[in-house]
Amino acid sequence: QVQLAESGGGLVQAGDSLRLSCAASGRTFSSYVMGWFRQAPGKEREFVAAIRWGSGRTYYADSVKGRFTISRDNAKNMVYLQMNSLKPEDTAVYYCAADRSRPPDMVVADTPVEYDSWGQGTQVTVSS
Repeated sequence: QVQLAESGGGLVQAGDSLRLSCAASGRTFSSYVMGWFRQAPGKEREFVAAIRWGSGRTYYADSVKGRFTISRDNAKNMVYLQMNSLKPEDTAVYYCAADRSRPPDMVVADTPVEYDSWGQGTQVTVSS
């Protein structure tokens, strides 16, 4: 089992930047895929970005491509989400998640059901 804890959320203005952090405790393996999802009030949880723990290959939702960057620090067991040029529509609770059974030759999942470990979430609010 891996435990996840997010931090770094807050209230910012449109155009500002924020960096979210996700601390992973417990055993982690190179086969893991780490993802960021978000959920706005009244909406379903949606995929934001993912990274393969071993190779570092990254994946992004079209809505954040070019503005957000996911990265990881294997030595510290940390995953980050750098968010630039924030928009009011980015307002949501952001969750860190782990898919512990994604072989390297399998497409990375972008649906919440495929991820089996979740953090508690951190609120990001972007004012216009």
